[in-house]
Amino acid sequence: MKAEILSIGDEITSGQLLDTNAQWLSRRLEEMGVRVLYHTTVGDELDAIVAAFRAAIQRCDVILATGGLGPTADDLTREAIARAAGRDLLVREEALDHIRALFARRRREMPERNTVQAFFPVGSQIIPNPNGTAPGIDITIERSAGSPARIFALPGVPAEMIEMWNETVAPRLRLGGAGQRTVRHRKIRCFGAGESQIEAMLPDLIRRGRIPRVGINASKATIILRITAEGATPEECDAAIEPTAATIYQCLGDLVFGEGEEELQHAVVRLLRRAGRTLATAEWGTAGLLADWLGEMAASDDCYLGGTIVSSISSLEKIISLPPEGEKTLEADPAEVAKAMAERCRRQFGADYTLAVSRFPFADGPSGEPEQVFLALASADSVQAKSLPFAGHPALLKVYIAKQALNFARLALLADLRRVNPAVPA
Repeated sequence: MKAEILSIGDEITSGQLLDTNAQWLSRRLEEMGVRVLYHTTVGDELDAIVAAFRAAIQRCDVILATGGLGPTADDLTREAIARAAGRDLLVREEALDHIRALFARRRREMPERNTVQAFFPVGSQIIPNPNGTAPGIDITIERSAGSPARIFALPGVPAEMIEMWNETVAPRLRLGGAGQRTVRHRKIRCFGAGESQIEAMLPDLIRRGRIPRVGINASKATIILRITAEGATPEECDAAIEPTAATIYQCLGDLVFGEGEEELQHAVVRLLRRAGRTLATAEWGTAGLLADWLGEMAASDDCYLGGTIVSSISSLEKIISLPPEGEKTLEADPAEVAKAMAERCRRQFGADYTLAVSRFPFADGPSGEPEQVFLALASADSVQAKSLPFAGHPALLKVYIAKQALNFARLALLADLRRVNPAVPA
């Protein structure tokens, strides 16, 4: 069973409103084993909406439409469905009675214009809307080839749409044969290599037509591998996914840091808790981003002790001792400055580890090559330093460097744990 989500309204096509309804409905359909192949967004133009419905009818078994069921002149969904289906619109008295009762309950006079919300294409069913004036439309339309297509039109108000899906649309879809199969996703998250590099490391996993499907995408330097399987039960899907997941772990090793919605800070905190260790941070260029990420985690209360933020030479001097020509020292040996930040902060907080980020460069070097950012990780035994080229999209550089810092700490923690137990997984 194939589906299309049709989102209607100028507020969406103009970018004024984020279409969260389509995302929500897609997830619910996939949970029922209905494959969503298309997302279509169309503005408030009758001919365009009619054309969108006609295209959807020919290529999909189920069409979920949201928006355009209000009482105003730019609410055109009911008329568009009628035209696409070749049906007349007729008033349904039970729908009109509900709308009148809703206004009466709210002690408001019903405008005459709201009568239009009680008009339905001939042969359609009402989808009750207990808390709104826009009942939904359920209509089955014959196609030139194949089984009929079914349209469910719902209001764009998310609370009303969700209630109508749960109470009416989902049960009707199940009666129509949906829900006999299920779709499951498993997301494996990686850091430390680019999208194309990771794809090259996987043995033909990301090819079209493969079962289970494996998709890959990048989100702010994190690479996400999504395994998708379809089966009769969730357990059958999980069993189909597992061999592919095991292959990914085997091929990528420590590039994998977590699953689902986990971020690098979750992996760092997990390793700290496993080792019974604590961490503090000292940041200049990242301006407290590490502290924000780590501090937001409820699970980090006992292992993240806090952080220091440096914003200038004078604030740096309060953390480490600089000679009189402090600026020259920064330029001559920024790696040593980062190491000093980490070591001093570790002693101040009494932490087992401290992660430090140096000042960000102001511009590329004289040769046009990118300048370096320095990371340092201090423990009781040593202070490690690492340099990174300060290169990338300006809007993402701070996040990218912060993730590099967390990954630096993650890999060091793994190495420390494996010195005790070589079998420790990522």
